[in-house]
Amino acid sequence: MLSVIGIGPGSQAMMTSEAIAALEQAQVIVGYKTYTHLVKGLSGDKQVIKTGMCKEIERCQTAIDLALEGKNVALISSGDAGIYGMAGLVLEIVTRQQLDLEVRLVPGITASIAAASLLGAPLMHDFCHISLSDLLTPWPVIEKRITAAGQADFVICFYNPRSRGREGHLARAFELLLESKDPQTPVGVVKAAGRKKQEKWLTTLGEMDFAPVDMTSLVIVGNQATYLRDGLMITPRGYQL
Repeated sequence: MLSVIGIGPGSQAMMTSEAIAALEQAQVIVGYKTYTHLVKGLSGDKQVIKTGMCKEIERCQTAIDLALEGKNVALISSGDAGIYGMAGLVLEIVTRQQLDLEVRLVPGITASIAAASLLGAPLMHDFCHISLSDLLTPWPVIEKRITAAGQADFVICFYNPRSRGREGHLARAFELLLESKDPQTPVGVVKAAGRKKQEKWLTTLGEMDFAPVDMTSLVIVGNQATYLRDGLMITPRGYQL
């Protein structure tokens, strides 16, 4: 059997009991090397297969092949495996190859949920996820989605916001949002949520400092009703108080 497991943002405290049980039952753990390190405490003497960045297809195929051999395999993703993780790719391969393989999907806490809990309650109303990585999605398509989300006044969670090869993507996203959102719109940033070097800070759309943001960061931009108070980012649901 192949279990595709979302291990949450980092700490075991943010892993579901189902995910922990699935890892304990697995004979082999397959994952990106950074993520395998995060579950080191649960690996024990199991076989651990680590791969680097941009090896997603090979990683999934390796996990599938091992499961077809009769091994109980855990393929791990950070956050939730079905949100920018390995779940979709595994299912694409299994269905395309018409394999007779049991695949179990184990949900996990995604970065936006972890970050939101640290910032306050910014996701109380309609929100969306947008990845700023253009490795698999053309940048013009991403820009179109940013503009549409801004015009629709969604709270927006930006994944993969800034890296060495994409230093200007987040700044460009904010430029597009300023066409429809007020510069005073609250913004919350959480870096390395649930990990040892966790950081968080609050700012606004017009005062954002992009330099500290990296690939471990999650950026949440509020809607027109979102406000900051007492160190909290809050988006009202609409209750009359």
